[in-house]
Amino acid sequence: MAAEAGFDFVELSIDESDERLARLDWTTSERREFKKVLDDAPIPMFDICLSAHRKFALGSADEKVRKQAFDIMAKAIDFGAECGIRIIQLAGYYVYYEPETPDSIKLYAEGLYYGLERAEKAGVMLGLENVDGTHVNSVSIAMDFVNQFKSPWFHVYPDIGNLCEQELDVKSELEFGRGHILAVHVKDVKKGQVRRIPFGEGLVDFDRAFQTLANMQFAGPILIEMWNDDSPDTLTIIKHALQFIKQGMKQNGLPVEKYDDSI
Repeated sequence: MAAEAGFDFVELSIDESDERLARLDWTTSERREFKKVLDDAPIPMFDICLSAHRKFALGSADEKVRKQAFDIMAKAIDFGAECGIRIIQLAGYYVYYEPETPDSIKLYAEGLYYGLERAEKAGVMLGLENVDGTHVNSVSIAMDFVNQFKSPWFHVYPDIGNLCEQELDVKSELEFGRGHILAVHVKDVKKGQVRRIPFGEGLVDFDRAFQTLANMQFAGPILIEMWNDDSPDTLTIIKHALQFIKQGMKQNGLPVEKYDDSI
């Protein structure tokens, strides 16, 4: 369906639901079957959105929860390596469903570093997403971790919608990530609402964001982040979203084709 709508790739969700977490426990034969499906598909699966760490927080005060978080991290990296998926996006929440403690950020950083060591060995890239809330809610904070780790396997994965919801300047925030942006999430938002806002009806200044990326000569993947609510008009909705984003990219000098074969 994504290929039919005109998309160049899709992203796999590993969120906190039992259904999607179960993907990490597929058997070897199931993973081989999945890899074959990907090899035969008209478009690739480019990356994994690993949002399961909201429930199983890397910065949790509960050692048992942190162990589960580490286990999820390891399985996701191994899954990516086995299936040829290149990037794993990590959410910038120290904790989510429990109170933050003075140790949350330190424990979170330790969890990131654990994942980084494993990712380096597997040849998989980790991208840290700026999120809503008060933790890694900006590219500049995400870059603190990038500068701390100093690894070619750990960079940032900006979410333009989250930057706007936090009332941050998109241009300066994206500039903070210059040279370290693996990919970009785009969505529209309203203050306090970061999901299910139709494109063009929120407060995101897509022109400013795309102009900034174009001036940085960014040519990496741009992913449209949406939510599946089993609408009967799904195909129409995603086609409209793609048209909206591609038009904005084109008008602001960003490449909309996968490759430019001109000499």
